Amino acid sequence: MLKKFVSLTISLIIIITGLILTDYSLPFMSEYLGYDLHDNGVFCITFANIILVLPGFFVFGWLALVLAPFVTNGIFNYAERLTVSLSRIPTSDILVMIFGIGIGLILANLIGGPFSRLPIIGPYIPIFLSLILAVVGAKLALRKHNDIVEFFNRIPSRKTPKVDAAKNDSVLDGPLGDRLYSSNKLLDTSVIIDGRIMDIMAAGFLDGQIVVPNFVLEELQKLSDSADSLKRAKGRRGLDLVQDLQISYKKQLLVVDNDYDDLSEVDAKLVRLAKQANADIITNDYNLNKVAGIQGIKVLNINELANAIKPVVIAGEEMTVYLVKEGKESNQAVAYLDDGTMIVVENGRRGIGSSIAIVVTSVLQTAAGRMIFAKAKY
Repeated sequence: MLKKFVSLTISLIIIITGLILTDYSLPFMSEYLGYDLHDNGVFCITFANIILVLPGFFVFGWLALVLAPFVTNGIFNYAERLTVSLSRIPTSDILVMIFGIGIGLILANLIGGPFSRLPIIGPYIPIFLSLILAVVGAKLALRKHNDIVEFFNRIPSRKTPKVDAAKNDSVLDGPLGDRLYSSNKLLDTSVIIDGRIMDIMAAGFLDGQIVVPNFVLEELQKLSDSADSLKRAKGRRGLDLVQDLQISYKKQLLVVDNDYDDLSEVDAKLVRLAKQANADIITNDYNLNKVAGIQGIKVLNINELANAIKPVVIAGEEMTVYLVKEGKESNQAVAYLDDGTMIVVENGRRGIGSSIAIVVTSVLQTAAGRMIFAKAKY
């Protein structure tokens, strides 16, 4: 509907412009005919106007039919490209840039006004100053983005704001704007592929906003398009999980388009984003855990959480386990707890394939996890 309206408007502009041009051609027609039409009465002028207007109407009407669709398509294509480009810019940056351009134009008119009466160059001075100060104002406003936002946040509101416990911290500097606070969590690629984040959120152990940066989604998309079947499966599982999070936790999940062109590694981008927004990182990546921790960023490692909530087993405790296979030593059998902890049972070989009662003798903590030693009770 909008496209038809624009096309019709352009057609009318072309036709009206043509009629005005034909009207201006009346003196030239008088000169061509050799006498002044104005001196030969109203009838002669009217007849001349009709003679000129009809061909002009048809000629420029035909031009309107031919040119209007091309002009309209060009306008809409350019508008679409401009919209796509602007949609990638954070809203706060656009508002701050408009503010800077406005201040620049006001200053340009104030400074250029007294010079506008100068001969020859006077009328062009305000135009030149407007272009220069508008660009300077936009660039300066973008560089002072955080100061401008902080200034307007200090302006008291007539309405008493509601205090949200999840957003109790002050708004921090960073490209995410007002929606990101220190209680928010950034998800990295490994923890999304892992999938356990969904169960942790369902249990209610994560507060604040759960943030998924766009560059993490791009890495998941690259994995899902990989020729390696394992990587492809991981990427698709990660994208499915993000979609499930959007459906189940629409208000808590936030996907942001922040990116850093000077960095190529996703981990480096996550660390910078976390520092700028004062947010925590949730990960399973050991290296990212260490790098972020060194830079003072709080890291929540799901593997460490899983180890922390494993059931505590002490020497002398009795339990019933299912023996699944033989151990390395003679007469040993192996069983597993629900969390995967291995139990080595002495004198348990004859009970393999059945559930037996055991007594814990010792617990060994290793870098790979815990190992429980026990003996069978027959």
